Amino acid sequence: MILASQSPRRRQLLEELGYTLAILPADIDEAPQPSETPVELVCRLAEQKAEASRLLATERGLVDADGLLVAADTIVWDDEGRVLGKPADEEDARRMLRALAGRIHHVSTGCCAVALDDGLAAKKRASFVETTDVEFWPLNDAQIDVYIASGEPMDKAGAYGIQGKGRVLVRGIRGDYFSVVGLPVSRLAREIEALLA
Repeated sequence: MILASQSPRRRQLLEELGYTLAILPADIDEAPQPSETPVELVCRLAEQKAEASRLLATERGLVDADGLLVAADTIVWDDEGRVLGKPADEEDARRMLRALAGRIHHVSTGCCAVALDDGLAAKKRASFVETTDVEFWPLNDAQIDVYIASGEPMDKAGAYGIQGKGRVLVRGIRGDYFSVVGLPVSRLAREIEALLA
């Protein structure tokens, strides 16, 4: 399988399903378009990453025995539709964590799975978005500062990682835990099965 992502978490999840991966991340413009909802944004980004990675694989003459390519993108957003990306610095991380503390927010992961022919042309594709609601415990500044000092928030959308130290911030979730991690593997497995049928 070609994976259009450098995410170690996505890689691990797919390898645990038994896939041998060729990692071929795509560099695209991730800026939202005017009036685009968070769900529309994350679906479009996954589709654009898939196509960019497919074109790159074609240029490099890559061969994939599984005939599959998967791309994904994950965003964190609030009830007002504001997307919380990766923090620019510690103060930005602090601002995000304060905004999320004691509240429910949303994590959407868009996926695009592509069935490829021998020449890496797209035969069929399936795109979908899984959204999970995440509730944080109320947090005081000392708790936020301890988490920021760990360094973990700095490369994570929404300034936290549920699979790492950030798990202690989370009071509960409604939806797919693995979608919050970055890849809704249960839904993806079913979409791939349908693509290859």
